[in-house]
Amino acid sequence: MAAPHAPTILVAEDETAIADTVLYALRSEGFAAEHVLLGGEVAPKVRTGRIDLVVLDVGLPDITGFEVCRQLRTFSDLPVIFLTARDGEIDRVVGLELGADDYVVKPFSPRELVARVRARLRRRTQPSSADWQALGRFGIDREGRRIRYAGQALDLTRYEYGLLEALLQRPGAVLSRAQLMDRVWADALDSGDRTVDTHIKTLRAKLREIDGAADGAADDAIRTHRGLGYSIDIGTA
Repeated sequence: MAAPHAPTILVAEDETAIADTVLYALRSEGFAAEHVLLGGEVAPKVRTGRIDLVVLDVGLPDITGFEVCRQLRTFSDLPVIFLTARDGEIDRVVGLELGADDYVVKPFSPRELVARVRARLRRRTQPSSADWQALGRFGIDREGRRIRYAGQALDLTRYEYGLLEALLQRPGAVLSRAQLMDRVWADALDSGDRTVDTHIKTLRAKLREIDGAADGAADDAIRTHRGLGYSIDIGTA
């Protein structure tokens, strides 16, 4: 039975036997748990504000779990754990790129899944101001994989975070595309140099949105060094 104020886990899974196993495991460990069969039911549930984490099957009958995760990341940073029979490298990369926090492959141990749920919730709730390192206009919580800019939290994908974190490790230093690929995309076999440029572009757009600049190229925190790579100007707080 769930304890009062227990975290609520939403399980989106169309295979009833698997869903029942997951729900039983979660409830046995004191979590509250809800179940939906369709991907289209996930976002409305999350929007109620009652859900603390989503366990999301990739192969749902109406829309894929990837699409559900994409929808969620437009308005929520709620932890998402993919649950799927698909064990391909590309599937894992795509899922994490979309903003998922973890990826569990069937068949799986219910106890392992519950442990991962607990770990993700702990990571979400534990960080305090002591976890943040101030770097000019930026703040970074490496344990919680969070970055702030001008006091506002940035909504970042896995690789956007990795890229910005790599630049913030050495403010002002120029890192080549090859160095950034090695640090951020080492597990993504099909990525190329243009991947870095694409993610730099999306990061600049997110920083400009906070700055309120329409084009702001001269004021970009991320600087381009032609023929060399990129650096970051952290500015002053």
